[in-house]
Amino acid sequence: MRAIGVIPARWGSTRFEGKILANINGKPMIEHVWQRSRRSRLLKEVIIACDDDRILKAAKTFGAKAVLTSKDHASGTDRVAQAAADVSADIIVNIQGDEPLIHHSVIDGLVTALSKDPDCLMATAIKLIRTKDELENPNVVKVVVDARDNALYFSRSVIPCDRDRTGIRKIRYYKHLGIYAYRKSFLLKFKDMPESRLEQTEHLEQLRALEAGVKIKTILTDIETVGVDTPQDLARVEKLLR
Repeated sequence: MRAIGVIPARWGSTRFEGKILANINGKPMIEHVWQRSRRSRLLKEVIIACDDDRILKAAKTFGAKAVLTSKDHASGTDRVAQAAADVSADIIVNIQGDEPLIHHSVIDGLVTALSKDPDCLMATAIKLIRTKDELENPNVVKVVVDARDNALYFSRSVIPCDRDRTGIRKIRYYKHLGIYAYRKSFLLKFKDMPESRLEQTEHLEQLRALEAGVKIKTILTDIETVGVDTPQDLARVEKLLR
């Protein structure tokens, strides 16, 4: 099966405009994401899907394949779907452009999950939550899974509910990492599906798939990622990369 990675790269950001080209140790953030994604053993190519000529120019400067997509897309998934529509591939990995610590093993794990299971249409990554602060942060999306590692639900709330207050050390809480792999055929259908009720409530687009009855396979990783939403996040990433 042919797998490719697509990195959606948007110029606009409410909290940090232009962050995609923010300098991290001498390189724009998007270059770090691209370079680390290309370490994947299973991706045949990595494409940057951008919405601004400044990103397109930067990508070409460091040798990346990049395409210009519509500025009107509501989500990164829509941008990825446009970039992948005319590309020969069976599996598309949606790699967040603001996570410069992405690890190739996570990418390869998602591709493997879809390659091994012909019925699997979509996969994502999860990580064990170890601190109370992370557990109670609504910006950290929680997920519960079934016995076969399929997602049961995603929420900004704490799930499952610790009714007996046994504590975080005795309950396995998982957080969702914002990277997805799709079968291309499903991705092109998914982008045209209307927003679901739960998606509108939680503002989590993966709930659209669950409400439609689509199973989302999860892979567990110990790799930590840091999304860059603010200049403070950028400073943290710079320190970690050093």
